Amino acid sequence: MCTKENLSKALSIVGGIANKNVNLPILGNVLIKADDQKTEIIATNLELAIVAHVRSKVDEPGSFTVPAKTLSEFVNLLSDEKIEMELKDNELLITCGRSSTKIKGTPADEFPVIPSVSTGNGFLFNAEELKSGLGQTISSLAKSEIRPELSGMYFGFNTSYYNGLILAATDSYRLAEKKIKIHQGEGEFKIIVPGRTTQEIVHILSLADNEDKEQNVRVLVGENQIAMHYGNIQLVSRLVEGNYPDYAQIIPKEFRTSAMFDTSKMSKEIKMASLFTTIGVNAISCVINGKEGVVKLSSTSSQTGEYNSEITAEINGEDNLIMLNHRYVLDGLNNIKSETSHLKMINADSPCLFVPTNDDTFVYIVMPIRQ
Repeated sequence: MCTKENLSKALSIVGGIANKNVNLPILGNVLIKADDQKTEIIATNLELAIVAHVRSKVDEPGSFTVPAKTLSEFVNLLSDEKIEMELKDNELLITCGRSSTKIKGTPADEFPVIPSVSTGNGFLFNAEELKSGLGQTISSLAKSEIRPELSGMYFGFNTSYYNGLILAATDSYRLAEKKIKIHQGEGEFKIIVPGRTTQEIVHILSLADNEDKEQNVRVLVGENQIAMHYGNIQLVSRLVEGNYPDYAQIIPKEFRTSAMFDTSKMSKEIKMASLFTTIGVNAISCVINGKEGVVKLSSTSSQTGEYNSEITAEINGEDNLIMLNHRYVLDGLNNIKSETSHLKMINADSPCLFVPTNDDTFVYIVMPIRQ
């Protein structure tokens, strides 16, 4: 027996990875595992597994699997708080108030074995900092699996480059890097975490409220695996094999031009300019004019027309211009948390940087469109 709220929350946390698989239909199920004083709801896609603990009263231990989507949708529609679940003749009998239902399922012994990471190096992070840092970098992950290492995120623990955690993601057109403080844990590690796993970590940290006043996340780095513990939730994932590109070498160290502008105003102007770009190219021209103290934005499309605007900026260095993909620039600006940002550049053919004002923990690099 458990409450609807606790069960519904656990299903929303694990349900995202329970997807129908033609070769292995049971991956569309969740495993319900009850013993003594706790019940676990478990899902896996073979790459990662999530275990959510539900506070419950268990009369008789047991385990069973049922389709995740059916169970989740049914539980969300229930109105009463108390839910009783019982296994009867290979069916899960659910009783809630005056309603009851039977859901057909599959025996638990057919469910894949969930790996555990018991040995490895442990690290402690502030939950909000980790969630925010992953959120700032996740949009730069490569969507294609052609280069598996780019579809994953780089985690650099206590490297010579930074004594903390570095998160980096790139699709080779743009790159986001975020530095996060490690509150506990030693040892240098460089790993690549699958993109889907990083998305699920953000999902878990966003959904799980601090009912247990849980402000820290524990991360365990094992051989070819990573585990995360947060409150009543555990996640275990395999790592991506291979080496992450040495991206630091493409980050320019010196610049000829720097422009500081209002972040939200620039975002709005670029959204307007994006309505007049050629589909597929997404090109916006940025002209930095120091004498006038403005960044001039323009775009043109044979279908929709053209756009020109100016945004005031504090400019240092020489006049410059660069062509950029509006989608990449917007992704970067949306992940900058400060009111003002800087665009730093060398010339039209070199990568440019977008950085928040007075914050050296986040860097966003965009490759120019060659004219």
